[in-house]
Amino acid sequence: MKMKLTHSYYVESGGLAGGLALWWSNDTQITIIRSGKHFIDAKISVNGDSEWFGFLIYAPPYIEEKQEFWKMMTNLMSGPEECWLVIGDTNVVVSQEEKLGGAPFNPNDARVYYDFIDYMGLLELPISGGSFTWSNQGSEEEAILEKLDRALCSLEWS
Repeated sequence: MKMKLTHSYYVESGGLAGGLALWWSNDTQITIIRSGKHFIDAKISVNGDSEWFGFLIYAPPYIEEKQEFWKMMTNLMSGPEECWLVIGDTNVVVSQEEKLGGAPFNPNDARVYYDFIDYMGLLELPISGGSFTWSNQGSEEEAILEKLDRALCSLEWS
């Protein structure tokens, strides 16, 4: 089956990590507002219906960069827009149930992410399918599985 996606926008990866790609069809109008190493910010309308704002993200995996990333997201989303969807790889585990293998879950690692959600008043949308969205592809003894991908929305978007 061939997808009929006629438009695209890319943020190049930095080596083997990162990078973002967004594809859409003619029935969707997307205006890229801005983009950076870890995000694409867009105004979106499907079939001419109401406009909303979306962030496609690939949050940094390194703890020292995470705080700056979520602060930046708060600043970028603090405008007059109220209808938001944030979707992508948050690189955050928020509970032990979202992690199998490796070092135990540390609640301090998720603090800045929770602060972002609380401050912005966002809701997490449920995902379907498996519980984990990332794997280190290790052997059975060394396997690490985590839920890193999420969709967050404003009350107005929901």
